Amino acid sequence: MSNLRFKVLQEAFAKKAVAVQPPAGMVSDYYGSHIFGRKQMARYLSAETYRAFCDVLDNGAPFNREMANNVAVGMKNWALDMGATHYTHWFQPLTEGTAEKHDAFIEYAGQPGSDVIEEFSGKLLAQQEADGSSFPNGGIRNTFEARGYTAWDTTSPAFMVDDTLCIPTVFVSYTGEALDYKTPLLKALHAVDRAATEVCRLFDPTVHKVYSYLGWEQEYFLVDESIYSARPDLLLTGRTLLGHESAKNQQLEDHYFGAIPARVQSFMKELEFEAYKYAIPCKTRHNEVAPNQFELAPIYNETNLAVDQNLILMSLMHKIASRHGFKVLLHEKPFAGVNGSGKHCNWSLGTDTGVGLLTPGKTPEENLRFVTFLVNVMMAVKKHNALLKASIMTATNAHRLGAQEAPPSIISVFLGSQLSAVLDQLENADKEQAIVLDEKRRMQLGVAHIPEVLVDNTDRNRTSPFAFTGNRFEFRAVGSCANCAGAMTTLNAAVAEQLIAFKEDVEKEIAKGKKVPVAIMDALKPIIKSVIDTVCFDGNGYTEEWKKEAERRGLDIETNVPKMFCQFTKPASVEMFTKTGVYSEKELEARNDVKWETYVKKVQIESRVMVRMALNHIVPAALEYKGKLLKEVMLAKEIYGNLDNCTTELRILDDINKYVEAVRVKATAMKEARKKANVIEDTYKRALAYHEIAESLYDLRKPIDKLEEVVDNKMWPLPKYRELLFIS
Repeated sequence: MSNLRFKVLQEAFAKKAVAVQPPAGMVSDYYGSHIFGRKQMARYLSAETYRAFCDVLDNGAPFNREMANNVAVGMKNWALDMGATHYTHWFQPLTEGTAEKHDAFIEYAGQPGSDVIEEFSGKLLAQQEADGSSFPNGGIRNTFEARGYTAWDTTSPAFMVDDTLCIPTVFVSYTGEALDYKTPLLKALHAVDRAATEVCRLFDPTVHKVYSYLGWEQEYFLVDESIYSARPDLLLTGRTLLGHESAKNQQLEDHYFGAIPARVQSFMKELEFEAYKYAIPCKTRHNEVAPNQFELAPIYNETNLAVDQNLILMSLMHKIASRHGFKVLLHEKPFAGVNGSGKHCNWSLGTDTGVGLLTPGKTPEENLRFVTFLVNVMMAVKKHNALLKASIMTATNAHRLGAQEAPPSIISVFLGSQLSAVLDQLENADKEQAIVLDEKRRMQLGVAHIPEVLVDNTDRNRTSPFAFTGNRFEFRAVGSCANCAGAMTTLNAAVAEQLIAFKEDVEKEIAKGKKVPVAIMDALKPIIKSVIDTVCFDGNGYTEEWKKEAERRGLDIETNVPKMFCQFTKPASVEMFTKTGVYSEKELEARNDVKWETYVKKVQIESRVMVRMALNHIVPAALEYKGKLLKEVMLAKEIYGNLDNCTTELRILDDINKYVEAVRVKATAMKEARKKANVIEDTYKRALAYHEIAESLYDLRKPIDKLEEVVDNKMWPLPKYRELLFIS
């Protein structure tokens, strides 16, 4: 194994940046060329079909079978012109990834055995059958009840990948329950649209629709694929289960926003070129804090479309990275001792009249509308802070949260000093007092050739999991490899429920004869007091004092992952999800089963990999080095007649014996714990048992990492952190 390690290191050092040829023309010339968007529809659909389908997209008009047939013909012709030979319904099962089954366009032209032609009907476009039992379903489908359906989500455009036309779809069981992420997300977006529109019409009767917007920031690591191939833990779990930290990690803070290495720059370029073809508006790229960690962020988009684009991008990342000799790591904590990776979800609401509902206004009425939505979002977070945490928690994200470089595992809201002061004043303000927010302050730097800097109305708090950042909330706790639809479904549903309740409160105040602005303020005041006293926190979220204070305020401080999932079936959560029409109680129970089972499987795999690496890689290397030292000791005794000159060797031997025995004992205990956990029939109780095993992974790692410090570097079998993190 030691030979393999040095071989892959030599390969990694020899690699150079791959030349990338940009597409011809400007970005705007090929932007969206690989999606069946409006530009393509206008060309491939008849004028009548195009107008009718735009009415479906813009106004929710019915999508009938005749229209489906007409759209299918145009879509097929476009796909064939793009080189397609197959089509697939592209859906999002409860695996955090995507799924697809490819079918060729060919059909017999006549009788069986005759020539073939390319066909694609509206029926095939709109609906297909998938196996509803082989994907995670939480017991909704038995293994002998296999039927499930995929149905086209017309609001998300079809796209081309290689030779296949991909049609974004929902995925539901034969009995109608959602088996995917997209179906409940669409329901949550519909719920927040209806609820927010009703509140908006208190201010502007011309508002007919409210959109939920999402701008995700995708963090990731790149490691050389040669070195990656020599790490079984990276191959099978996506993270390093062992490895002593490098002498240099991120303590100098020199990687953040530093010059992008040449190989990485080439990867980023090609990734952006490809992303633009799918109308993914990549805007920002940079080095992140940890070595070999990077970030990509697009311009925000409508939430459902943004989720699809993020999934497409993650797929592109893996494909393109291999062409550059890299492996992309999307695990939230692939390396101990350095920052993990998140997917910060910047979320906001906006109207069909072009108004950002979380953007401060210029008039008192606009600011009253802004405060109304700001405070109600905060109230939704307060009511469901434990549920929101559960919505982003996974076996992998658990390693990142609360790790002193990511949001703590307590969901609070950061506002900044100015907005916090405004809410404090409003709590005791006169009923008709106008709300005035300061415009951006101007900062003079005192250097003649440096322009003045406009200061935002909020600072930024990196320790806050849910921070207001000027015109949106940044849900920072979402994990890097997650499908952000899970968090966005819960957030939008919770906000919808709160806005419904708020509208009812305002109507009660209006019924008392109050003017609308006064009624709104009277309905807001108790909410303002409630959020200020509980969920609003502008301090350091990492301190022990905050944990104690959060518990006193009634915020959830649970860190046990399986227990967190129980929030989905708590009465308040069931009421919220069923009231907004997002999930049925049966669907919630099924998803909990899926979450527990997924947690068990991931920890089980990590435990198996770690034990086998410990016993098959680490212990043999340590014993080999021990044998070498013993030979030296024996030779010294033979020559000198004593061991006076072997003090160092003997101490090292003692350390090796101590650490190897610790590895053996802890690995054996882990195997026994796994055996006991595996026979537990109840899914939740089995997940609780595996939570204890997950905690013990750290204990087994300690003596292994100590051995890495002791064993001869030439005999160590696995690439070390300095080799994984500092070869670009």
